[in-house]
Amino acid sequence: MKRRSLFAAAGAGATAAVLGAEAAHAATYAGYAMAYFTESPSMTAADYNLHLAVSADGLNWTPLNQNAPVATPTQGSTGLRDPFILRKQDGTFAVIATDLKGTDWTYQSQYLHVWDSIDLRTFTGYRLLKVHSLATHAWAPEAIWDASRGQYAVVYSAVVGGRNVLMVNYTSDFVTASAPQTFFDPGYDAIDGNFVTVSGVNYMYFKNNTNSTLLGTRSSTLNPGSFSIYTSAITPGRGVEAPQIVKSNTADVWYMWGDTWSPNGRFFCWQTTSLSSGSWTLLNDRAYTQPLNSKHLGITAITAAELSALTARYGTPAWSRIKSYNYPDRYIRHQNSVGRIDAYPFDPYQDQLWTLVPGLADASGVSFRSVNYPDRYLRHVNYAMTLAVNDGTTLFAGDATFYKASGWADSSWTSFRSYNYPDRYLRHSNYVLRIDPVTSSSAASLQQDATFKIGY
Repeated sequence: MKRRSLFAAAGAGATAAVLGAEAAHAATYAGYAMAYFTESPSMTAADYNLHLAVSADGLNWTPLNQNAPVATPTQGSTGLRDPFILRKQDGTFAVIATDLKGTDWTYQSQYLHVWDSIDLRTFTGYRLLKVHSLATHAWAPEAIWDASRGQYAVVYSAVVGGRNVLMVNYTSDFVTASAPQTFFDPGYDAIDGNFVTVSGVNYMYFKNNTNSTLLGTRSSTLNPGSFSIYTSAITPGRGVEAPQIVKSNTADVWYMWGDTWSPNGRFFCWQTTSLSSGSWTLLNDRAYTQPLNSKHLGITAITAAELSALTARYGTPAWSRIKSYNYPDRYIRHQNSVGRIDAYPFDPYQDQLWTLVPGLADASGVSFRSVNYPDRYLRHVNYAMTLAVNDGTTLFAGDATFYKASGWADSSWTSFRSYNYPDRYLRHSNYVLRIDPVTSSSAASLQQDATFKIGY
């Protein structure tokens, strides 16, 4: 789709000549911030404003501000897509984004939304940046410092010669920009450029918009026309876009995120230990969790102090999502008062949101209170899990109370033991939730059915 990308921190191995202040700080990075907007399959979660999430490992994300926006565009279309966070040479941030509210792909804006920020906790100087005067759009912007010019290169997608190509303007202040020129044209529709620089080599990944696959290019310079494709097509087996590459802060590993078509999208994530090889391995969904309803992510590395300050400023969600171990694309939800696991994304998206409160029968346990039906809890009836109004009885309290235990299939995950049937654990069977006996001698498949991950 129409998306932006971001300049991920390239880590200590990147050349200081290209990365400037970023390389000097790379060794101190301890987390990540993600920018995104939101949509859901029926568009009930559509929100075309700036959202933020944070992560310690770059894989599992915590939405900030209860997944509500932290900044709102007020000019142009009054909505954004494809937000991108740039850490500038002075260590402060610029946020740029596509000027488009909704999904009217015929909308033509010559501008980008821009904010300044010293810490991603406040956003100032909101403005529009004009990048061209053509009868076309300016989609999925990313900025990267071009040391040879002493300016930032702003790269985005626009239609030239009947197809999308990647265009570039140069700026020092994100207030005015040079005349646009073609940056990369593979001869077919191309969007969503994403940059990272390692050991003097500049890598740019983009979306082949004719078949919805990702491709990698590289160049020894950042000059327009200098990038050559060096990978085969990358796909998770369905259409993908919006590549986003970020380096682990703790290991010689790179992650590449990709988004699927809006609004039914979800993220996929690959990893590699060698960008130069162009070989990527698709990760299992157990390894990562995207922010709820997030679209077109942009990631930048942040320090431990910045991570702590962002969490303190915006808070963490008051709700949780609970992921299945052996079907990690599925989350616990209620549907027609039945407890089950379903594949993300779905609507009503609130059905997967739970407040884990002190157990109704024992405060050392937990009970699952529905966010969109806050007078209702998951309980078992004849061993089947159902969503029901708390009737205040001792039986209800016992049926709705569980103890958290080490996951049967993975001790870093969680299993939930029934309060009033302590030999039974919450599990799914044919995607429907129930409680059944589970022991150390139980079949591995049953232990996996009874293992979950609490996250956001």
